[in-house]
Amino acid sequence: MSGFFDTKIEFLKGVGPQKAELLNKELNIFTFGDLIQHYPFRYEDRTKYYKINSISPDMTFVQVKGVLRHLELIGAGRRKRLVAFITDDTGELELVWFQGIQWVVKKLKKGVEYIAFGRPAQFNGRLNIAHPEIEISTNTSENDGFLQPVYSTTEKLKLKYLDSKAIFKLQMNLLEKALPHIVESLPENIIREKSLLNKKDSILQVHKPENRNMLSKALFRLKFEELFYIQLRLLRLKLARIDKFKGQVFSNTSLLNEFYHKHLPFELTNAQKKVIKEIIKDLRSGHQMNRLMQGDVGSGKTIVAFITMLVVISDGGQVAMMAPTEILAEQHYQGLSELTERIGLKICLLTGSTKSSVRKEIHEKLENGEMNIIIGTHALLEEKVKFKSLGMAITDEQHRFGVEQRSKLWQKTEDVYPHILIMSATPIPRTLAMTLYGDLDVSVIDELPKGRKQIHTIHKYDSHRIWVFGFIKKEIEAGRQVYIVYPLIEESEKLDLKHLTDGYEAIKRAFPKEQIGIVHGKMKSQDKDYEMKRFASGQSKILVATTVIEVGVNVPNATVMIIENAERFGLSQLHQLRGRVGRGADQSYCILMSNYKLTKEAKERIKTMVRTTDGFEIAEADLKLRGPGDMMGTQQSGLMDLLISDLSKDGIILQAARETAKEVLREDPSLTKNENLVIRKKIESFNKNVFNWSKIS
Repeated sequence: MSGFFDTKIEFLKGVGPQKAELLNKELNIFTFGDLIQHYPFRYEDRTKYYKINSISPDMTFVQVKGVLRHLELIGAGRRKRLVAFITDDTGELELVWFQGIQWVVKKLKKGVEYIAFGRPAQFNGRLNIAHPEIEISTNTSENDGFLQPVYSTTEKLKLKYLDSKAIFKLQMNLLEKALPHIVESLPENIIREKSLLNKKDSILQVHKPENRNMLSKALFRLKFEELFYIQLRLLRLKLARIDKFKGQVFSNTSLLNEFYHKHLPFELTNAQKKVIKEIIKDLRSGHQMNRLMQGDVGSGKTIVAFITMLVVISDGGQVAMMAPTEILAEQHYQGLSELTERIGLKICLLTGSTKSSVRKEIHEKLENGEMNIIIGTHALLEEKVKFKSLGMAITDEQHRFGVEQRSKLWQKTEDVYPHILIMSATPIPRTLAMTLYGDLDVSVIDELPKGRKQIHTIHKYDSHRIWVFGFIKKEIEAGRQVYIVYPLIEESEKLDLKHLTDGYEAIKRAFPKEQIGIVHGKMKSQDKDYEMKRFASGQSKILVATTVIEVGVNVPNATVMIIENAERFGLSQLHQLRGRVGRGADQSYCILMSNYKLTKEAKERIKTMVRTTDGFEIAEADLKLRGPGDMMGTQQSGLMDLLISDLSKDGIILQAARETAKEVLREDPSLTKNENLVIRKKIESFNKNVFNWSKIS
């Protein structure tokens, strides 16, 4: 939509320069196109009238018709309120106003029939509606009932009389002029095959629906279009990458077979075997692999990565694995060293702490091809680190690295780019993965190794602290270790840090004989590492920390995770923290501590944590509770700026849109056929700066 839709919003009847400035700042509405795509977030049913005796406080919104019988002002000063009673042939309903009383009083007249709309509630056993919308009942208003769109607005806009109803009026003013300028943006064959409403009717019906059926058709059409173009762009990036970036071919499985049949330390799960096959297929394909391997904490991603490394090494390639912290890099190094020893491969560790003399030796061995595998932190990205033949680059918890950092690793080979494997223990819901990483191939390890005990999760209130301390004591006496985590929210860092140190002091008093460590983000990294190592070696029995331990050290002997103020954490964060325990053979526990005052959402999060340990189920629940933008922390490259779709609810539409996009590209990859010109045009009008995720994962 361009030309007419690029007109500045101040030129719309009812806006003007002042309101335009506010719409710019508050809602990012600059043009006619921005306003028409400012869609309602819900609809109020103004087609139905309820009898007063059928209303209950658990209803969301109701519309009633009744005669105003009584009107009075009660209280004084700040407690002053206006109360009115309307009646119909079934009963009486109280209406109450706490603000704008003078304005409302002037509007109301006894003995007149009104239509009132609002949310019912119960107070002192009496049903009422606070601050209802109210208007005189006329034949026109009764016959004019419709689905009233509700638009998001802000307090600043409301002060300038730009509430939802005012935005609706602006939309009506705009639609009058705009309808002739709305052009179809999907090919006729797709509209026909999917029985979609046309674009013009969809825009009209979404802002002023005739009925529920037309509204649902309009919503489906607009959501389908939005998701179709996102998927099309992602799939085209993927095709371009496959076309442009040839991959080294690795097909020798001699080392893999030797390791698998003679040295494999435990039986692989079916999920691990499936993912290994998917990666090997990529390594043999001749195209550069770009795969995201997702698996819950403890699902065995590292052994899968190692087994696939063997295919690369058998054919003369080298492998680099990058982790976000020294402690995580060391953990990978120690775990993989045991495996490489069994088949005589050379592996090294490179971090900020590596001595210069050792670095020099590592650099030489990498360049002459003697070194097969290097594990490291950001130190791998240094200019000096060169390879004879880097075949695969693996990134662990890649969201902890910047795009530029990852691209440096990707550019360590000159002729052919290395295959890319990303490992993530943060489960991403399927709909989100398809949208954020739609151009990557996604492998999922959705099965825990045999013999792994489920972590037992319980919720306790602050008043149960004595029981919790008793439980800690019992576990320590049995030779185990304990994490105690406090939230640290940036806005009130001082207050929270005090909370952490107060907690630390309380634990010291409760366990005077035990060694207790403390770790938080304000500490120097060498101090943090020192404390983590002390805990990992078993010297300290309790580690009091903030979420810095979320991704980090593997301590099989730690069996208890206590999360203080659990209500202040998001679901995925709670799940990540819980994953720090349950790594050994002993039964592990996660205790979620909270106060009694919990919001509805906090209760739901805690309930979910107690009910399940399945990371993907938790991620789906998190998506429903928080929405996609929040889950990713920051919105990724414009792809998450969804105007009308909701990834937590529109998974089926997303799937249909993705399949349609695949079909279009299968038949016409360059979009040159006549029927696809409308698609080509639309894609060319998109923002040219969308980041190409497919290049560097």
